Amino acid sequence: MEGETGRCVRVLCPKKSLLSSKNPGLRWLIGSPLFLSPFTVVSSFRCLHSLPDNDPDSPDFAKEADEIRMLLLRGFNIIGALFVGDGNKEKGAWKAVEASSKMRKFLFGDGDCDLIGAATDLITDDIHFFVSHSTNVESMEAVSTVVFEDNPERYVWEKGCLLRCELELKLPVFVPLDKTSDVAEIISTLVDEAAAKLRDPYVAYLVEGSNVETDESSCSIVFHGMELDLNPDHSDSMLFKASMKESGAKDLACSHFYLKDKNISSSTIRENADAIQITVLFNQSRNNCTSAVPVAEYFPATEYARNLNVNFKLDVLCYASEDFTIAAALSKLIIPGLIDQLNSIKKAVIPELLSQQPELCRYHFLPPELLHPITAIYDLRYGETEMKQGEMRRSLHSRLGLPLDRPLLRIANALSFGMKSTKDTHSVKYGSSLLKNVHNEIPSSGVSGGIISLIDGSYEYYHYLLYGFDDNGWGCAYRSLQTIISWYRLQQYASIGVPSHREIQQALVDMGDKEPSFVGSREWIGAIELSYVLDKLLGVSCKIINVRSGEELPEKCRELSIHFQTQGTPVMIGGGVLAYTLLGVDYNQASGDCAFLILDPHYTGKDKANVRCSWPPAPLHVPRPRFPPSTCRSSDLPE
Repeated sequence: MEGETGRCVRVLCPKKSLLSSKNPGLRWLIGSPLFLSPFTVVSSFRCLHSLPDNDPDSPDFAKEADEIRMLLLRGFNIIGALFVGDGNKEKGAWKAVEASSKMRKFLFGDGDCDLIGAATDLITDDIHFFVSHSTNVESMEAVSTVVFEDNPERYVWEKGCLLRCELELKLPVFVPLDKTSDVAEIISTLVDEAAAKLRDPYVAYLVEGSNVETDESSCSIVFHGMELDLNPDHSDSMLFKASMKESGAKDLACSHFYLKDKNISSSTIRENADAIQITVLFNQSRNNCTSAVPVAEYFPATEYARNLNVNFKLDVLCYASEDFTIAAALSKLIIPGLIDQLNSIKKAVIPELLSQQPELCRYHFLPPELLHPITAIYDLRYGETEMKQGEMRRSLHSRLGLPLDRPLLRIANALSFGMKSTKDTHSVKYGSSLLKNVHNEIPSSGVSGGIISLIDGSYEYYHYLLYGFDDNGWGCAYRSLQTIISWYRLQQYASIGVPSHREIQQALVDMGDKEPSFVGSREWIGAIELSYVLDKLLGVSCKIINVRSGEELPEKCRELSIHFQTQGTPVMIGGGVLAYTLLGVDYNQASGDCAFLILDPHYTGKDKANVRCSWPPAPLHVPRPRFPPSTCRSSDLPE
């Protein structure tokens, strides 16, 4: 072991994410050595699979590689590992370097490179970083400088971009009835042929700018396989240096196709992901020098066979820097990514092909806890809520260090690419450019020694006359309900659009609570109706608290405080023809003094921060308060 090195390890992910699981074992450190500075940790994945002896020091590299290869975008790679062990930092760092070197060989065949070895123990939060040029422990050096980046999103996305390629392949499979055991070999052969065709010199790749689906002009260019460097022996670093030196129409950088007129961050990608679009065109006539008419050939079957049409729907997402050339991105990111995904789907299809074909769909996600997207493949034969799919999502949550009480990897939360803004669409208009979290930075309530308990998460502010709809005098409960549903949408518990007044009324009619004449009326609703709608539209159960007068409301402050601490949803509070949205309480348990943070849906002015959100003194003067429910979170865990 040598002394300290002047090298710097830069950590972009929060330190707590590296320490999210203090069980003995490994966490793979993820970076982008091709596009970001060396030894930059963007995220970490927990190692889930060990060899049969369950030794956390002995990962099952084959299983780990199969899962991470599909999960991780091309452009990112394993750059090291963190070992959680007994406190011997040098020994732990060596195990981490050795494991990450083997893992890289299983993933992409390039294990010999600069790697990070990190170690921590089961008690403290101290992480010790080392770097190594090889798997020789004698060359490892302790790192003297570790920087936890203050603005990690900017570091990743300021000069980064996404490339996406969708490709559907339909492979006809003829399986002899008396040789069904040959199906695996037949599928493997067809998949290998399809993979080889992606590297064919006559295959064309259409590259279009990331704004191809918007009204803005977009550039495009076509590459053929013969114009690309498809030599797998060229290392990434060699390719990157070469791509910087080349020039010409065929060597345009990614920046030529990628919009940079807006601030790119993880949050903007979640709302509307932009990516350079790649389309594969199998041109079968380019190599023909003379014109010819189409020819159909007939090959009679020599034996009875079963015809199976196997569909492979590929969807590959890659990360690159702006100055990386498109030709290099196709050669080293897109095409290898398509082949990896093709082989991964093949492994899932073969075991069940003769019984029932899996309905494999690919989705890209960017949970709030991550700086880069990930890809997941779901089998939707029996729906998203099927037990096996729930177990798979739970496993992904565990690997990525995501909380188990939020459905972050449901299909509804997948990234949307190239979505056009349509202001005339109600579902887009409701829940888009509205004020959010208007209670932020308001003055304190004035309760001496009180403990403030607030909603957990974001919401949108719905009030009278919003979007020109006149509900003044009767729509306050509708607006409170819309605010509550916006909370579920923004926390990714639901994907439905925030319903309009008419849609709320129609839901009550559909469930038999109201007569058909109720739809389109100006009749107000109360807490009972709100609970019905939340149950129907979101599957959310509500608790209703009854009080006889406003003077009794402070008696419920302790209960409401517990609700905000454990559930965190907004609360509708209503009495007579008035309704409000409760966002929090300030409660002094010793003295009983309290205040309620009220969001007022009766506001009729223009949207501006902190318009109608305040701490009115208790008791809250609401005429004949009744049925103030607290909406509880759905028990929608990742399963």
